Amino acid sequence: MSKRLFGTTKKGEEVYAFELKNSKGMSAEVINYGAILTKLFVPDKNGAVKDVVLGFDDVASYEVNASFFGAVIAPSANRIGGASFKIDGVEYKAAVNDGPNNLHSDYALGSHKRVWDYEEVENGVKFSLAMDDMDMGFPGNKKFTITYTLTEDNEIVLEYTGESDKKTIINPTNHSYFNLSGHDCGKLIIDDVLTLNASCYTPIVPGAIPTGEIASVAGTVMDFTKGRRIADDIDTKFDQLVMTGGYDHNFVIDGYDKTVRKIAIVEDKESGRMMEVYSDLPGVQFYAGNAIAPQTGKGGAKYSKRMGLCLETQFFPDSVNKPNFPSCVFGGADKYASKTVYKFV
Repeated sequence: MSKRLFGTTKKGEEVYAFELKNSKGMSAEVINYGAILTKLFVPDKNGAVKDVVLGFDDVASYEVNASFFGAVIAPSANRIGGASFKIDGVEYKAAVNDGPNNLHSDYALGSHKRVWDYEEVENGVKFSLAMDDMDMGFPGNKKFTITYTLTEDNEIVLEYTGESDKKTIINPTNHSYFNLSGHDCGKLIIDDVLTLNASCYTPIVPGAIPTGEIASVAGTVMDFTKGRRIADDIDTKFDQLVMTGGYDHNFVIDGYDKTVRKIAIVEDKESGRMMEVYSDLPGVQFYAGNAIAPQTGKGGAKYSKRMGLCLETQFFPDSVNKPNFPSCVFGGADKYASKTVYKFV
């Protein structure tokens, strides 16, 4: 692993980049601003190496980062209905930043816009971040960590922890956008073949808040259990897709038992790159990049709608307000820990 100065924030804080490498030609770069995964170089079927995540070359761009490229979202990923929630009868209010709802904690103040502490570990780096009681409206003095490691099996491993002295929402995720042809290839991700080990999903109402139902994907355009092109149905008039302009839904992982299991596969037939996703969490948000605004990324690459896809491992959206969903509330002796693996085959 190597370390270099990546830049400074508007506040004058130093941001460092850490490069991780293995002997198989794979490498990753992460920075302590937002605990962001900025680069991920992966060989294709012919051994040609390309960077497969969307991102930027400088701190100033990440200080904007309207699409959350590569960032760790905490304390609460995804949406909270009405931007409010109750824990033990006490009501709390978060930022109203997505219609009437809350999305990703806070656009300006969330973990993706903060400089994390860092510690170099074997084959990786551990980032940590503290948040005070009622920071962004979330109760509890909280501490989060994420450790990135790169293995000899071409895996980028993300291990999260979270703790709080009061009951609170702890539901972090990583918001990387993948394009297995290369971030600068100019191709959309809709020709990729996606498999999800999820026979159910959580239907939404306008605003992308789940109804509370856990519905079967069978016979619908939400069924990726056997693997198919994302393009096949993404622009159909199915009401769930119309509401979000394409896929942006939480899928319920089959057989959830808090152990790490394979939950998804993405295949790019042209390059031969295949990404397997493993997680010990109950849900994964499949987002097809429907709202990526035209912008310039790394090396002058042009990004736009559907040029990257996200597979965000997490508890279900609005879990805190849905008693039948797995709980994302932790605190005291009940600490959060999870593991996600992106493996390239």
